[in-house]
Amino acid sequence: MTNLSRRKFIITAGITAAGAIIANGCSSNGSNADNSSGTTNTAKPAANVTTVANAPKVETTKAKLGFIALTDSAPIIIAFEKGLFQKYGMTDVQVVKQTSWAATRDNLELGSAQGGIDGAHILSPMPYLMTAGAITKTKQPLPMHVLARLNTNGQAISVSNKYKDLKLGKDSSPLKQVIAGGKKLTCAVTFPGGTHDLWMRSWLAAGGIDPEKDVEIIVIPPPQMVASMKAGKMDAFCVGEPWNGRLVQEQIGYSALVTGELWKDHPEKALSMRADWVEKNPNAAKAILMAVQEAQIWCDKPENKDEMSKIIATGKYLKVDTIAISDRSKGKIDYGTGRIETASPIAMKFWDDNASFPYKSHDTWFLTENMRWGQLPADTDVKALVEKVNRSDMWKEAAKAIGQEAAIPASDTRGVEDILGVKFDPADSVSYLKGLKIKKA
Repeated sequence: MTNLSRRKFIITAGITAAGAIIANGCSSNGSNADNSSGTTNTAKPAANVTTVANAPKVETTKAKLGFIALTDSAPIIIAFEKGLFQKYGMTDVQVVKQTSWAATRDNLELGSAQGGIDGAHILSPMPYLMTAGAITKTKQPLPMHVLARLNTNGQAISVSNKYKDLKLGKDSSPLKQVIAGGKKLTCAVTFPGGTHDLWMRSWLAAGGIDPEKDVEIIVIPPPQMVASMKAGKMDAFCVGEPWNGRLVQEQIGYSALVTGELWKDHPEKALSMRADWVEKNPNAAKAILMAVQEAQIWCDKPENKDEMSKIIATGKYLKVDTIAISDRSKGKIDYGTGRIETASPIAMKFWDDNASFPYKSHDTWFLTENMRWGQLPADTDVKALVEKVNRSDMWKEAAKAIGQEAAIPASDTRGVEDILGVKFDPADSVSYLKGLKIKKA
C-alpha cells in the first residue's frame, strides 16, 4: 500500500456505501424519499424522450451509475439530464452521487441488488485493480469492464500559497530545497493507485523526489481537497476539476501545472461496469454506452459548455459555482500565479481527438505504473489483464450504432508516447519500467 499506512487509508478512504447519495433528476418538483440504504431516490428527467428505432433491445431498463463531484462526470450527468439513456431504451437509469472513490469501490462490490451500483464514472486504473483483487475489501477479484474513456486532460497539481516563491511548474525539483531543510511535505491524492496518485508520483519522481521516502502521500476525496488545504492538511494535491480552479478562486493555492503538461491528452476517467452485469445485459450496456458517447459529443461542442457547466454545478451534482467549471472547461486557465491561458490546447476533452476511445495502450501504462509503485505484483500479466477488462470492441459497436463509425481509431494503441520526457512504448512496457530510476518495484 506504498507509504500510506493502512490505518490512514481506512480512515480517509474507507467510506462505505452508506455514504452514497443518489442525485436528483432534473425535475424541479420531484420528491425525494429516503430509503433504508441511506440513499435518496432519483426523480425522472424532465424531458419526455421517445425511444429511437435503432435502440438496442435491452434486457433490462434499469441501471445504477455512480459519479464523483468532478467536471469529468459530465457525460453521465448530461446523458441523464438530456434523456439520452431513455432515448436508447434505458428508461430507469439512476445517477448516484458517491462521497469518495472508496465509496465507489464499495458500492460496485455490492452491486445494485445489494443496494450498491452497477457501474460508475471512475478512475481508469480502478477497474483493473478491482479485477485483480488488489483493492477490493475482500481482496477477492471483482471482474470489471471498461466501456469508454470519459475524458482526457482536465486535472492539475496544485500547491499551497506558502510555496508560491518556488514558482513550481512542470519541474518539481525546487521542492528538494524544502525537503532538504527538514520539512516533510504532505501531498494529497484521491485514491491509491488511481490516476491522481500516478500523476503526483510521476511529477515528483521526474524532479528527483522519491514519493516513497521524501514525502507523505495521503488520501482525500476530491470535493474535500480545497477545504483540507485551507485547513493546512497538505502542501500539494492532485485532483480533477473544478477543485483546482476553486482553490485559485479562494486564493488558497496555485496550480503548478495542469496534467496535460505532463502528458498531452492523457487518459483520465472511465465508464466502467461490473463484468457480470455487462455479460447478463449486453444490449443494455451497449445502450448506456451509446447514450454516454452522444453526451460526450454534446459536451465537447463549444456552444454547450455554459449549459453543461450550469447543469453539473447544481447542488445535486457538484455544488460549486458555474464559473469554477466553465472557465477551465473552455480552456481558460488561471494558474493563480499571474499566468493565465485563455485557450489552452490541453483543456479537458470528452470526445474530440479520440478522447472517448479506451486505448489499450493507455491501460497498459496504468498497470505498468501500478507495478512500479507496488500496487500490483511485479509478475502481473499486463496484456492478459488489459484484454480481460478493456471492451474497446463494445465501444466500436456503440459508435457505429450512433453514426460515429468515422470516429473509430484504426488501432487499439496510440503508439509510443512522451510522458514527462520519457518515451513509453506500450509494446515494451517491461523496458520502460526497468529504465525508471525512482520506483518501488
